[in-house]
Amino acid sequence: MTPHHVGAIISDAEEPTGCGPVLANIAPVPRPLRQMLFDYTRAHGKITRADMVRALGVSAASVSAVTAELIAEGFLREITLAAPLEPDQPRIGRGRPPVELEVVAEAHYVVGMKLGDVRHTAVLSDFAGRRIAEADLPTRPNRKSPAMLVAEARALMDKLLASQGMQLRDIDSIGVGMAGMVDYATGNVPWSPMLNSPGTALSAQFQDAFGVPTYLDNDANLLTLAELWFGGGRRKSDFAVITIEHGVGMGLVLFNQLYRGGRGVGLELGHTKVQLDGALCRCGKRGCLEAYVADYALAREAATALDQHESLAESPLALLEDLFAEAKRGNEAALSIFRRAGRYLALGLSNVVQMFDPELVILSGGRMQYDYLYAREVMAEMQAMTLIGARAPARVEIHAWGDLVWAQGAVALALGALTEQRLGSSTTRGSAA
Repeated sequence: MTPHHVGAIISDAEEPTGCGPVLANIAPVPRPLRQMLFDYTRAHGKITRADMVRALGVSAASVSAVTAELIAEGFLREITLAAPLEPDQPRIGRGRPPVELEVVAEAHYVVGMKLGDVRHTAVLSDFAGRRIAEADLPTRPNRKSPAMLVAEARALMDKLLASQGMQLRDIDSIGVGMAGMVDYATGNVPWSPMLNSPGTALSAQFQDAFGVPTYLDNDANLLTLAELWFGGGRRKSDFAVITIEHGVGMGLVLFNQLYRGGRGVGLELGHTKVQLDGALCRCGKRGCLEAYVADYALAREAATALDQHESLAESPLALLEDLFAEAKRGNEAALSIFRRAGRYLALGLSNVVQMFDPELVILSGGRMQYDYLYAREVMAEMQAMTLIGARAPARVEIHAWGDLVWAQGAVALALGALTEQRLGSSTTRGSAA
């Protein structure tokens, strides 16, 4: 699954056929060798032992011994090569025929799920990260109790598995994402625009409903994991992802790992303040960035510009489509709404670049269809507000994914947790595999 890139293009041919971060040996916390070799194999789809020796700087004897263990345990398998190895490639094992290794994809299955304001989506994947099936379920865009949200997630899970004739006992790990302040370590959700009360130990409630190890995270983190595992961030050690949907989210990758903040609920770019006593945000405070850029903020102004206040409650997304169409036709009121949102987005992006100095900033999500938000003027204003000095400015890419990207990121969350459980050690606080 790859996004559509607007601007800088990344060719599919440049990426390995597997899934997961491609870079190796840069994480600040070293992984066990067995996990390192497994992850490297999955990231490349198929790989020879000789390639592992060269790329990872591990002895041939260690690679041979550990991969033999992984094969015996059912995590990897050998595939005989049709063509011989190059003459200068080291051969591991005297007289051994040239082979490649690959993940035993059918050994485990995971599900990734994104719970949204108007629609829930889910993806079923094998252990190699290949998508097998997908499902969605509509929901009403109103705050609900944690118990109701869990019930809707279970209904979506049942629909997904029924399509493949599978049951929950066939699933080994589940990743779930939702908007709001989600504490990955504890599973608590102190605040979410989807809930009418705090979700205490919400991940445990999901796990009770599924009977399968379940991991809950913020939806912007899922999008970032999708870029790190399946998208334009696979070869990047450090990058930022900004998403604009019904809210504004941010994810950050440092040393090839997702960073969640010192206490697990950081990077809430949408709730950074850009205007004192400004527009009212859905979080209840004023002046937040998303109160000027997110779907509901644009729809709020569109209702006035198009004189369709009743449509705001019925279909805010349809109202946004009308606003965009009017802007394309040259309606000055519609154009002014997008221009203003673009200026506030430029301010937010400038703050991200100034604070974190990322090599790459990825703008991603469904609202990337509104090109006024990333027009040349917006990018120029972002750079003008940023103190760059002698450095090259941060590169900005636009990735217009399909709607399943969030669930695909939840697949990465589930795969990472399952791999850590079976092959590694406990995850360090503030980061994920």
